[in-house]
Amino acid sequence: MDQNMIEKHTIAVLVDNEPGVLARVIGLFSGRGYNIESLTVAEVNNADHLSRITLVTSGTRMIIEQIKAQLGRLVPVHRVHDLTDEGPAVERELALVKVAGTGDKRIEALRLADIFKAKVVDATLTSFVFELTGTTEQVDDFVGLMGQLGLVEASRTGVVAMSKGPTAF
Repeated sequence: MDQNMIEKHTIAVLVDNEPGVLARVIGLFSGRGYNIESLTVAEVNNADHLSRITLVTSGTRMIIEQIKAQLGRLVPVHRVHDLTDEGPAVERELALVKVAGTGDKRIEALRLADIFKAKVVDATLTSFVFELTGTTEQVDDFVGLMGQLGLVEASRTGVVAMSKGPTAF
């Protein structure tokens, strides 16, 4: 495998849910010139005050290993898992997509939404807001197709992911 090949990795990080933790994680990336392509954060254990950060980043194998090692050294970090390397994982993203149109474009937008299993969560006589959950690629494809039919705006959550199988994070 080419050591200079750029790879995309999904990394899950279990951290203390306290002020400043997200800023420290982001600072690690920005201070070294690494890019975060997707970022989601939520509390996952209220009793222990733990949050899960799921991020997607790209880099060479060496850069990805550096990122994981540096994340592991941050004080509020409990665990770092590279879901890309550790075996099969489930990844999903939620998007709200607003499309304006009438006539045939409106009908085509509804037809495509049905194919992608997107739900209409708001409708007016001239627009729709669709809710779509899927892989990043599915969301990209849907947004791209809606771009040809009157896309007004899209809002995306970023990737949430977890490993498959019976073991916990």
